[in-house]
Amino acid sequence: METRYARNSGAVFSLKYHLVWCPKYRKPVLEGPVAKRLESLIRDKAKELELTIHALKIMPDHTHLFVESDPRWCPAEIASRIKGYTSHILRGEFAHLRSRLPTLWSRSYFIATVGSVTDAAVQKYIESQKGY
Repeated sequence: METRYARNSGAVFSLKYHLVWCPKYRKPVLEGPVAKRLESLIRDKAKELELTIHALKIMPDHTHLFVESDPRWCPAEIASRIKGYTSHILRGEFAHLRSRLPTLWSRSYFIATVGSVTDAAVQKYIESQKGY
């Protein structure tokens, strides 16, 4: 996180998210080779989507990802793409993930924005602007 803002051809932005998701029924299946492969797959998908991973931690029953995106990807799309891709590959490579669970991931997830400006500061800034 060297710079405060990133840029692309049409925008200056700082879009960082903390994303957490769990296996179905919160089963502790993300261990050993599964966890290593999951990390590799998340990094591959992030690279494909041009996301910057600031932190990644895989626990036996959930995964934390701190990721930065450009405005092309909304938070729900990031979660959907990563979960869908990793589920497809992992269930194909590890038979026990197919036999123990109807789907790899729970349908839900947690996502929060991460930033350096409070909502009160944004509100105060907007209210201080001169209007018509």
